[in-house]
Amino acid sequence: MRISEGVEMIQLTARAFNQDITLNPTLVWNNEEVILIDTGMPDQIDQLKEALNKLNMSIEQLKVILLTHQDLDHIGCAADIRNNSDKNIIVYAHEFDKPYIEGKLPLIKTNASQMSKEELSAIPDEIKYLYKTPPKVDVDIVLKGSQLLPYCRGIEVIFTPGHTPGHVSFYLRKSKTLVAGDALVLANGQLMEPVKQTTLNMDQAVQSLEKFLNYEIEHVICYHGGYFQGCPKEAILRIKEHVAERQS
Repeated sequence: MRISEGVEMIQLTARAFNQDITLNPTLVWNNEEVILIDTGMPDQIDQLKEALNKLNMSIEQLKVILLTHQDLDHIGCAADIRNNSDKNIIVYAHEFDKPYIEGKLPLIKTNASQMSKEELSAIPDEIKYLYKTPPKVDVDIVLKGSQLLPYCRGIEVIFTPGHTPGHVSFYLRKSKTLVAGDALVLANGQLMEPVKQTTLNMDQAVQSLEKFLNYEIEHVICYHGGYFQGCPKEAILRIKEHVAERQS
């Protein structure tokens, strides 16, 4: 889905827990560089190639991978992308999630060694291997908040911890697009806080949303839920109000 000139929301489909899910990586490009934000699951390299082919692009053109955080549905295809290219693709991620992405520490939410037999048995057989041998990829450059990356007229890093310790979102200056990662989800046309069951620190995650209020945002891409057009300010204020009501 074309968001604006040089920004495309890719839709990848996967089967998990007896339902079809859609993941939405973001492709950003100009005449000199092609950037991919998040990469899908490990088995989605063919879908990603097909999506690029529809845009008259290829894996070989990718220069940079930006990872919003460590979850396996975001980092899953990064190693496959590198293996399918003879060029040096630079991988960025926040320093707090780097050791998990590189496999030096087990992924926090899908650590099979810390799961009970009942929890492991509840995982569908087709994805159980991902919990036992999760994807990993080397991170070349660590990200920090309020950092401006010199790609495609400026990509600003927004440190939005809570969903994971090193979760980041990205603001594309040229198109005024927020790539939210899992800091926000889109459900029934409404922007919502991240999913509680998969968010490590919900209070911190909601506090992180306030940072978005400092940006002039016209487009929002949620990894889960897809595209929202408009200013997220009202949604964020509504989320904060609902959280405050629950805590009172």
